[in-house]
Amino acid sequence: MYCLAGKVERTGAAEVPIGTTIRQLVFDIGGGVPSGRKFKAIQIGGPSGGCLPEKFLDLPLDYESLQSAGAIMGSGGIVIIDEDTCIVDLAKYFLNFTTAESCGKCSPCRIGLQRMLETITRITEGKGTESDLADLRNISVAVADSSLCALGRTAPNPVLSTMKYFPEEYRAHVEEKTCTAHACTSMIKGYRVEADKCKGCGLCAKKCPTGSISLTSAEKGPGKATIDQSKCILCGQCVNECAFSAIEEEW
Repeated sequence: MYCLAGKVERTGAAEVPIGTTIRQLVFDIGGGVPSGRKFKAIQIGGPSGGCLPEKFLDLPLDYESLQSAGAIMGSGGIVIIDEDTCIVDLAKYFLNFTTAESCGKCSPCRIGLQRMLETITRITEGKGTESDLADLRNISVAVADSSLCALGRTAPNPVLSTMKYFPEEYRAHVEEKTCTAHACTSMIKGYRVEADKCKGCGLCAKKCPTGSISLTSAEKGPGKATIDQSKCILCGQCVNECAFSAIEEEW
C-alpha cells in the first residue's frame, strides 16, 4: 500500500505488487504531475525517506532497490515533487518533523538533528557557507551511524539523498544566495512593479506597512505604483494584495 501525495493528479492510497516501478505508480496510477509541470523528484518512505530524481523513474519498488538508491520503503508514504519545489526547503521540512519526533534518549539524534536543522535553515535563509555544507553532510552521516533507534538512523535520509542527487541546488543557495525554485522567500532581493500590468488602484500602497509604495501622477487615468527600495522590508504584503500580478519578486 502506497499513499500518493504532493504534485500528482490523483492522490490517495494505491495497492500494487512489489516490483511495480515508480513510473507506473506516479504516471499510470497517479496520473502524473498536474498543470503540465515537469516531474522533478519523488520522496519515498515517509518523513525519513530518501528523495530520488527523475532518473530513478524505472526503479522497481522493493526493499533492496530503494535502499540501494538512498530511500526506504518505510511507511509507504510517497510525495511527488514538481519543478516549482525547492529541494533544500523540502529536506528542511522533513527534518523539522523528525527533529520534533526525537525522544531525546541518545545524543546523536537529540543534538545532531537539531544542529542539522539549524544548519539547513541558515542555508535556506541565504546565510549558509561552504563549511555549512560540509558540516551538514558530516553530521548527517554521524547521526545515521550512531543513533540508537531507526528514527535517528533514517532521519538524515532526506538531507543525504538531496545533497547527493541535487548538489547544484545546495550550491546555488550557498554560493549564489538564490533559490532556483523561487521558494525560499528569505532570499528575495526586492520587488518591482510591472508598469504595463499596474492599474493604479493603490491597494498595495494602502497595505504597505512601511509606506515604501507610492503612486506616480498621471495626466490621464490613474498613476502607477513605485517602490522605494530603501524603505522596503521585503514583507511581501504588496504581492499578496495585488489583484493584477503587477508586482514581481527579484531573486
